[in-house]
Amino acid sequence: MLIQGFGRGLAMLAMALVVMMTVVDVAEARRAGGGFGSRGTRTFSTPSTTRTAPTGAQPIDRTMTRQQPAQPSAGRNATATNPRPGLFGGLGGSLLGGLMLGGLVGMLLGHGLGGGIGFLGLILQVLLIAGVFLFLRRMFAQRGAPAYAGGADARSQYRDGGSDFEIPRIGGSRQAAPQAKPGDEIGIGQADLDRFETMLKELQAAYAAEDFRTLRQITTPEAMSYLAEEIGDNATQGLRNEVRDIHLVQGDVAEAWREGTDDYATVAMRYESIDVMRDRSTGRVVSGDPDNLTEAVEIWTFVRRNGGEWKVSAIQGVEAA
Repeated sequence: MLIQGFGRGLAMLAMALVVMMTVVDVAEARRAGGGFGSRGTRTFSTPSTTRTAPTGAQPIDRTMTRQQPAQPSAGRNATATNPRPGLFGGLGGSLLGGLMLGGLVGMLLGHGLGGGIGFLGLILQVLLIAGVFLFLRRMFAQRGAPAYAGGADARSQYRDGGSDFEIPRIGGSRQAAPQAKPGDEIGIGQADLDRFETMLKELQAAYAAEDFRTLRQITTPEAMSYLAEEIGDNATQGLRNEVRDIHLVQGDVAEAWREGTDDYATVAMRYESIDVMRDRSTGRVVSGDPDNLTEAVEIWTFVRRNGGEWKVSAIQGVEAA
């Protein structure tokens, strides 16, 4: 009975270890990305490069959108965004599951595997196989991942012009927005660009002030949830993000399209601001420069549902040059 109870304990430990390894693998994948929110059916595709963001956007790694095969559209290369089955979801998962199930059932019923001592060998075998599967899974995932920055197609598209509705520097002269260019399927006008510029300032100010009411008004519920999560994480660490003196330097439309009654516009924006992290209780600067402007480039996606107001639906960083 003692050996049988010991074996059952080892079985539970082995199962916990395998689950923990899978969770750690997912957590590492989330930390590797640089964006949140949704771009509709294009959430998992890379926005076109622009003059403002010639290196391309980082992938969206925090989203509630489920991956589905991308639909072909005129002027764009259709890319399958539905991930290929991972090793744990296909043959590898069946083999590992079969090994675990057969060994554990035999152990729990008290048949074979050499009792508790033999089960130690099973644990080592399972962990070894799991490690091999995780390694192969990451290797195949890297092979199948799209080149988000510096790819030949992206550079060629950038040289060909693409969509480049320029948002002039604040205080500079404004020119009438040209007719829709390749990549803009809905015709983004100057009024839309002005609104995007205003929303950039409104969101940054509301985020710094932890003004959840304003954030809810200008973002989608999904984007709001991620912004609130970031603010909560800062508060938990005793920090507050101060963002002020925001000046848009340059911006242009990467792509704009329609999905049913929803309009989407993905815009690259380069802006300057005072961006520092302060201690919530003392106001001491933890990181950043409180006296000098710093420049940032981000890819923002806006959505307009049923002809309503634009709302921020996704924000992505850009790949390093």
